[in-house]
Amino acid sequence: MSGYHDRTFSTHKLMTSIFLVGPMGSGKSTVGRALARKIGYQFLDSDREIESRCGVDIPTIFDYEGEAGFRDRESRMIDELTHMPGIVLATGGGSILREENREFLQSRGHVILLQVDIKEQLRRVAFDTNRPLLQTADPAARLRALMEEREPIYKTVADVEISTDSRRMYHVVSRILRHLKKMDVRLEPAPCEQRDRNAGDEPLTHGPGPSLTASTDSTD
Repeated sequence: MSGYHDRTFSTHKLMTSIFLVGPMGSGKSTVGRALARKIGYQFLDSDREIESRCGVDIPTIFDYEGEAGFRDRESRMIDELTHMPGIVLATGGGSILREENREFLQSRGHVILLQVDIKEQLRRVAFDTNRPLLQTADPAARLRALMEEREPIYKTVADVEISTDSRRMYHVVSRILRHLKKMDVRLEPAPCEQRDRNAGDEPLTHGPGPSLTASTDSTD
């Protein structure tokens, strides 16, 4: 498929975890939970794991450590989570911006891009005050700019693109399952690994830093 990276048949056979990438409002967390239930996998969300580890929400992490500090935490978390077998992982919209994260995702699991058009994105997230990127005079323009920057990167890391535009959850999950079967991706849930994820395990270490910037994607 043009625009997507290529893997051999034998490599697919060894992949067990499913990694979801895509823009905010594409449904990564919602689809991920439903898919995990369907195939008996554990569902994890990298943003929520970071918040649990820090004991604060992501906007607070940005306030204290800036975007660079958050991206460092995000990379460490994605490195940790992608080592786990038998999981469905929802990643943050901006996680694919770092090359190391793309390598973690591509080399350790099967990557699915959930795609959504701007109109549907706005319908889903326009009134979500927890999305600082959209607190602008023209949210649609902001979403278009983000997609222009990130879409080529999403496609380089993904094995397949699945649209979630105006589709019922059942149909999205069914399309993913058909794709996984076609590609002969082995779906064998592993025993849940015990991980120490107590709140506050990695408290903020820096003083107040830059506030949220327009390039931040921390809530999807």
